[in-house]
Formats: sequence, structure tokens, C-alpha cells
Amino acid sequence: MEKLAVIYWSQTGNTQAMAEAVLEGARAGGADAQIFTVSEITADQAAEYPRLALGCPAMGAEVLEEAEFEPFFTELEPKLSGKRVALFGSYGWGDGQWMRDWQDRVTGAGAQLFNGEGLMINETPDDSGLADCRALGSGLAGF
Repeated sequence: MEKLAVIYWSQTGNTQAMAEAVLEGARAGGADAQIFTVSEITADQAAEYPRLALGCPAMGAEVLEEAEFEPFFTELEPKLSGKRVALFGSYGWGDGQWMRDWQDRVTGAGAQLFNGEGLMINETPDDSGLADCRALGSGLAGF
């Protein structure tokens, strides 16, 4: 069973709900999956996992959260080569530029991006959105 970490930052609970659904899907897909808030794990600890599901909402001018998540990801980024990564997050405005930039950073670091793109959900995930999150986790488990 492959080890998989779901690591996220959430301000309003939307990305947390997504992370919990990704975890459910990963476990249903057969992964030995654990969940962490970004403050509960270091980049070095995260780099020990061959599969990572990373979640962060769009903030400000469509950027990753700058106080906790961005510093964590900046430290993790050079350690992503060869890893299998899924990205997810919620947003309330914009057109997804934060996700496109994040995707480019992940693939530029040499990781394999699940589905070739991240999963974005506008505001609070509904039942369909949570099903998409579970599918993301299950898919990453088998990727």
C-alpha cells in the first residue's frame, strides 16, 4: 500500500472539507493515507511521501496563502521531482490563475501532476464537488 499525504491550509473550512473528501477517496482507493494541516508537517516530512495531495484556496490576487502555505510549498518544491501530486482548492473570485501558476510550479519541479490539472471548487463544495474530491483522492491512490 502506497503512502499518501493530504496536506492543506483552510481559512473558512471549504478547503478543509475538500481535503477530508480527498482523504476518504484515497483510502477507498487503497492508499495508506494521512491528513495534515500545513502547520502539522514540515516540507522534509512531506517529501517522504511518494504521493501528495496539496490543498490551498486562492487568496488575494489569486495566489497561495502567503503566511503558512507559500513558505511550506516553496521549501517542498525542490523535493517534488518524481513524486505524484494532486492539487485542489477553493476560490471565490478570479478565473483560476492561482491554480495554473501552482500547476506550472509542480510540473516545473519534476513532479507528475494527477489529471494534468488541479481541482478547483467555487466557494463551499456541494455534494458533486465532494464527489469530485473523493475521485481525486482515489485516482491519486492508483496513479
